Amino acid sequence: MIPALTMPPRPAEPVMPNVAKADPAKMLAAARAFEAMAISALLAPMFETVDLSKGPFGGGAGEAAWKPMLIEEMSKKIGQHGGLGLARSIHDAMLRMQEEKQP
Repeated sequence: MIPALTMPPRPAEPVMPNVAKADPAKMLAAARAFEAMAISALLAPMFETVDLSKGPFGGGAGEAAWKPMLIEEMSKKIGQHGGLGLARSIHDAMLRMQEEKQP
């Protein structure tokens, strides 16, 4: 005869591991980085419509290699000067999510 397998009893409430509170400064930096990424996604199509190949410094592999970095840096600068206002909203949402995880 095969012995019956018994499952250990489940706890009445889910066990929450000790969740360390995140650093608000790091959370704000992450929110700003996300906003810069969103701005970059909005700027990229603008550069696709400009034909710089006829200019003295345009066209070629160099332009193709450096254009994404130019867009990224422009996005960071726009974000540092107010951006679209996404960073604050994202940061606030991150704080709310952190507070909900606290026991």
